[in-house]
Amino acid sequence: MKSFFKTLSIALLSAIFSIYIYDQFFRTGETPERITETTRLIPTNYTFNTNGYAAESTDFTKAAEKTVNAVVHVKNTSTSKDNLPSFYHYFYGEEDLPERIGTGSGVIVSPDGYIITNYHVIENNSTIEITTNNNKTYTAKVIGTDPDTDIAVLKINADKKLPYIYFGNSDTTRIGEWVLAVGNPFNLNSTVTAGIISAKSRDLNKRDRKNESYIQTDAAVNRGNSGGALVNTNGELIGINTAISSMTGGYVGYSFAVPSNVARKIFEDIIEYGDVQRGLLGVMGQALDAQMAARFEVDETEGFYITDLEQGLGADLAGLKANDIIKSVDGIVINEFADLSGYLASKRPGEKVNVVFKRDGKEKSVSVRLEKINRAVFYYMEVRPLTDEQKKEYNTEHGLYISTMNNRRLYQRGIDNGYIILEVNGKKVSGLSDIKNVDKTDIEDLLFLSPSGEKKMVLMHY
Repeated sequence: MKSFFKTLSIALLSAIFSIYIYDQFFRTGETPERITETTRLIPTNYTFNTNGYAAESTDFTKAAEKTVNAVVHVKNTSTSKDNLPSFYHYFYGEEDLPERIGTGSGVIVSPDGYIITNYHVIENNSTIEITTNNNKTYTAKVIGTDPDTDIAVLKINADKKLPYIYFGNSDTTRIGEWVLAVGNPFNLNSTVTAGIISAKSRDLNKRDRKNESYIQTDAAVNRGNSGGALVNTNGELIGINTAISSMTGGYVGYSFAVPSNVARKIFEDIIEYGDVQRGLLGVMGQALDAQMAARFEVDETEGFYITDLEQGLGADLAGLKANDIIKSVDGIVINEFADLSGYLASKRPGEKVNVVFKRDGKEKSVSVRLEKINRAVFYYMEVRPLTDEQKKEYNTEHGLYISTMNNRRLYQRGIDNGYIILEVNGKKVSGLSDIKNVDKTDIEDLLFLSPSGEKKMVLMHY
């Protein structure tokens, strides 16, 4: 029996030894290199850094310290009759309507008290009260507004220099960059939230004919933060918080800001000129995508496809043509219309921009001089100042030419393209500035001049 177990043990050891020898020396025909590796466990909180360098810190305290005292609370007291239920008018009368109070935020951008906020924050105001972060209150004066970009400029007078925020360059911001949203909602003193830039050149409504090109961020922004500051980690102003995308009215992950380059240009125009100076490239067309590319029979799916040009303006004079595709302007890549309109909104008439475009598959570049926008939309009509030829043709020295009629009510009364608006509420109009701040609800009568020389008064009743 002992000899049996002895023989079995020897056989098993021989088999194991034979398998080991075969595996190590005969399977590949050569002796392999022995590699010893120590398994490294990386925890899921990502605090372990495999490259040996410390992770980048995300300390926002310096940026917050630079900005919180320059963001203010804006209180708008209004007695406007707009959007009030009809029973208010019945019980109170037109002269004794109750006051309405709206609130928002604003950003001090100069030590002498100039403030940028949203137009919708101070719209229809009777009085505007500013409360700073140290709880001092001031009465603000409206210096100017631009409803198209939702920007308004206010001014307060203080007995000492005020803290303010420096403008940053919004064109150099990048998706994924850390940002802070600073607001003063509900007079709770300045509140800071952090997030990243999640998109650029956002157009929230492509059918409203407004040149929107917002910075999108996931920093929490709620009601009362409109007009507040969007700043980078250096504490520089890169945007004015304007809107949120929400089904409930509360923050759900998306907020939008007017780029600082646009806000700064609007601010400087209002201070220097009294109104906004917009530069016009002089092209008409459509941003490309797969659907538009198929429609226009082109291979490009990104860029701005030119369908027509305004004669005598910069693009036409520089040699651009219909069917050209604009790919970039001053190095800013044009992937959609908001890229083009957003960049041009930061430029003034008379400035030149370098346009890179494609024609017949070849890329070319040209310098284009921007011209002053010579048209405006008024009461659903596109109007333009009269040329010298039109003044002679219509025998009038004042008025605005209707180039496009989209007002169904006026059209039904016989007013069409080619008519001249002579007066609004009994006041003569000669330039676009004469109608800029006229609200449609304030229009009582309009005086028109037909191409045949007949004057026609239209009374507006609501």
